[in-house]
Amino acid sequence: MAIAHKSAISVGLLYIPVGLYKTTKDISVSFNQLCKDTHERVRQKKICPSCNKEVTSDDIIKGYEYEKGKYVTFTEDELEKIKTKKDKTIHIEHFAMLSDVDQIYYEKNYYVVPEPGAEKAFELLRQAMLAQEKVGIAKTVLGTTESLIVLYPTQEGIIAKTLYYQAEIQAVPVASAKVDVSTPEIDMAKTMIDSMTSTFDPGLYHDEYQEKLRQAIESKIAGKEIVNVEKESPNNIIDLMEAMKKTVEMTKSNKGLA
Repeated sequence: MAIAHKSAISVGLLYIPVGLYKTTKDISVSFNQLCKDTHERVRQKKICPSCNKEVTSDDIIKGYEYEKGKYVTFTEDELEKIKTKKDKTIHIEHFAMLSDVDQIYYEKNYYVVPEPGAEKAFELLRQAMLAQEKVGIAKTVLGTTESLIVLYPTQEGIIAKTLYYQAEIQAVPVASAKVDVSTPEIDMAKTMIDSMTSTFDPGLYHDEYQEKLRQAIESKIAGKEIVNVEKESPNNIIDLMEAMKKTVEMTKSNKGLA
């Protein structure tokens, strides 16, 4: 697994060299863009309109438009020069309870892996945070963006969870109307939830649509037509209590408890 970012955890005078590794991989079916008539792959070229030539990555630099048509440019070396030592580390600002961080702020996860020689300091930090059920609130610069990070201890290691900033979170677009619900309705909702409660096992779940998509690809390769797989009849239940009761009955039936 390739390293996504090389850095170091900095907390007070403690300095722990680490690497960040992506926790996920893309397993979805990937489609290419083709010309409708020829089925040739469409090429997306980067063209300079002035010299009318295709440019490569080596020919491209970063530019910020400060006025219409006017840019100030930066090389990678120049961008690196403005980073302080603190910017180049995962600097822990303070510790907090994980429950203090609203789930809406979470963006991406990374495995935090200590570099050779930093294992003891890393393990000391992990065990101390885990024992106190605390997380580290930290900041670092990833690319050209200063990221807010939660360092979350687990039984196996530490996960770095990047966060959105407050300014990036949008308000709920439409405020939902407050409605009254009766005690029997709440009790039935609790019964429905209880009937469907079980231990979460991520191994039980997989992307079913991707499986259907791959089956459809095999069918097309074999020259078969794609048929509509939707066979379920529409749900005509409109009464809330009846819907919850039937949900409980179906759940019990599926569990063999009916």
